[in-house]
Amino acid sequence: MAQVSSISNEQSQTAKSVTLKISRYNPEHDESSGFMEFNVQYEKWTTVLEAILDVKKHFDHSVAVRYSCRQATCGSCGMIINGKPRLACFTKISELDSNVVTVEPMNNFPVIRDLAVKFEKLFDTHQKIKPYLIRDDTELVSDEKEFLQTPEEVEQYIQFANCIKCGLCNSACPTMATDSSFVGPQALAQAYRYVADSRDKGKDSRLKIIDDSHGIWRCHFAGSCSQVCPKGVDPAMGIQLLRGYMLGFKS
Repeated sequence: MAQVSSISNEQSQTAKSVTLKISRYNPEHDESSGFMEFNVQYEKWTTVLEAILDVKKHFDHSVAVRYSCRQATCGSCGMIINGKPRLACFTKISELDSNVVTVEPMNNFPVIRDLAVKFEKLFDTHQKIKPYLIRDDTELVSDEKEFLQTPEEVEQYIQFANCIKCGLCNSACPTMATDSSFVGPQALAQAYRYVADSRDKGKDSRLKIIDDSHGIWRCHFAGSCSQVCPKGVDPAMGIQLLRGYMLGFKS
């Protein structure tokens, strides 16, 4: 189905057009997914999310897509854009350098409908590795002490604190495509974030959680997780550093 979006007279002089192919699939009644095509106009600053919302507004209100902040902070709008996991609000159509933009739901996640997927497993595995500082209770309740760190200590983990739980790394992971029980790069990178934090005392308990056949040893170090992170986090490196703790190279 081809449609043409509306655009103001002021914009029409500089706007270009692109074919937006949106994956449509409702698991409640569809046997397989298909694509609907829309001819949409865009400016150099137009994001893929804006193009999708333009389709929802003018042509098909039923297109299902998850989004919130529109500034690459909440991690809600992850999807496959032209074959690569990306944030739709952070991806400009002009930067794709293509006359066709294809959007599909992220891999390795159950589809709710169209571009929206279920995040329950992502959140469950994130919770499983205890994503919080573990201290002795008497230390935590003290209001007379700050847990100070040197810049060098902060540098050990701060990169991994930038994770926004968008799920793109899990979507890109080839191991997750073959092992549905694999804990995934997002959770493993967050396990390292807390293990490497000098204020945390929960290293041993976290290492036991991930020392599993579906845990850290299941990672084949493809590195695709690090290539797609929109916040510059390097899960592959975190997993390798975490293995150093597992093997006793780090204390």
